[in-house]
Amino acid sequence: MTRIALIGDIEQITEIYNQGIQDRIATLESNLKSVAEMENWFNIRSERHKVIVIENEDGYIKGWASLNVFNPRECYQGVADLSIYIRREERGKGLGKELLVELMEIAKEVGFHKLVLSTFASNYAGQNLYSSVGFIKVGTYLKQGMLDGKWIDMTIMEKFLRE
Repeated sequence: MTRIALIGDIEQITEIYNQGIQDRIATLESNLKSVAEMENWFNIRSERHKVIVIENEDGYIKGWASLNVFNPRECYQGVADLSIYIRREERGKGLGKELLVELMEIAKEVGFHKLVLSTFASNYAGQNLYSSVGFIKVGTYLKQGMLDGKWIDMTIMEKFLRE
């Protein structure tokens, strides 16, 4: 089941995000986040920049996704960046696609016309997921960020929600 996240979900959201940081496959972030830091992240979001979770019937959160500010300038108000994180033991079960499809619907409802993302150029599984719902690759930032002393290339993808 997917739903809009609540502040009470932050502990599990933090656990899942920290797994993504530790596994070095989804973010250039290298420092683990505290629950307090993630509470602040959650609380300062605008009404349009939703966070959703996918959970089982017992409230165990298996993954989360968010619409993020692409750029704060007014001219970019129709564009959102997105993030998806799946709990380590739940990966490969199609949950990322469920979250992504729901997030795209929410993005349309709150007035975004385009979603963008950046993913490790080596993250072919992620790129295949995004491509499966219509995202296209628009380029690669070479040596975009440093992780563990190595430069990482980032693939940029986008999807128009409205024509």
